[in-house]
Amino acid sequence: MEPGEYLEAAVRDVLTAASSTVDDRIGYAALLLATAGALDEADRLVTQWLARTERPVTALAADPVRARAWAMLFEARGARPDWAEGLPPLDLDAEERVHTASLRRPVSDLEGVLPPGSVAEVVKQVAPSRPDRVRTALAEGDLELWASLAGPHPDVATLAATRASAPALVAGADPLGLREWAPVCAGALVAALHERYPPDLGGWPELIASILRLRGGATAPPPASEAAIRSAELRLGVELPADHREFLRTCDGLPADVVFPRLLGTADLRVENGVVILSEPAVLLLSAGHVVEVDPVLGTTVHSSFRAALVKHAALLAQSG
Repeated sequence: MEPGEYLEAAVRDVLTAASSTVDDRIGYAALLLATAGALDEADRLVTQWLARTERPVTALAADPVRARAWAMLFEARGARPDWAEGLPPLDLDAEERVHTASLRRPVSDLEGVLPPGSVAEVVKQVAPSRPDRVRTALAEGDLELWASLAGPHPDVATLAATRASAPALVAGADPLGLREWAPVCAGALVAALHERYPPDLGGWPELIASILRLRGGATAPPPASEAAIRSAELRLGVELPADHREFLRTCDGLPADVVFPRLLGTADLRVENGVVILSEPAVLLLSAGHVVEVDPVLGTTVHSSFRAALVKHAALLAQSG
């Protein structure tokens, strides 16, 4: 498969397609990540999908092969992640027998040529049949051969559902060579989920609480007093935007984290060349009433408000987790 083309199409579907297609895309991607040995990224993707959509996790394993695939992977990793609580347990021995038979089932040369129906069934019975090379490779445990035959849309569900191969996949066999790409894939799809299903962060106390929760339970400084806010404005020579004042009334600044600089409190706000510095390092600025973020990698972003900058911050924190 070509990872870039796959991911572009998957992100587009997550952003624009029907909910059932979103679920199918995320379900496939999670198995793709898991079969690359990136179980942490698969867990992150499914957890974010659950949080954003609030749909039952069974939607990601809507067909028997996907359900079987997850069951075999859970057995191989020795535990079920928290997100999998909603998946019903399976009789693994019975599932293995069914799966092994499906891997060995010959395919007709005319399979898929005719539309489903009685005529197709009759023709399939009399037409020449042959082993399916892709499935035979799995039955024989040849992951390298399977990868070479898998095509542009590898059937990773059938791969993971092969009980004998699941331990190797969990251990990092990575037959498709996607392990290093896995964080990119998961991150892009999580970002698309957040754009498609934006969280309701409520008022300022709820937004700050959400950011602190995503940081792992950090604490915020106490609120600034009205006198401190007014004193800062007099010192700066500007009136702070209403939403920035509300931020300061909620907490007088915020320490830095993995995706955002330290947000300055009333005592540390300063002016340089007519621009109010809102953070340290000075990447978040207040210029002519606009909140501007200057990122050396991503470039300059003009946010519609100070709150909008923090909402973006919360989304990035969620994606990084």
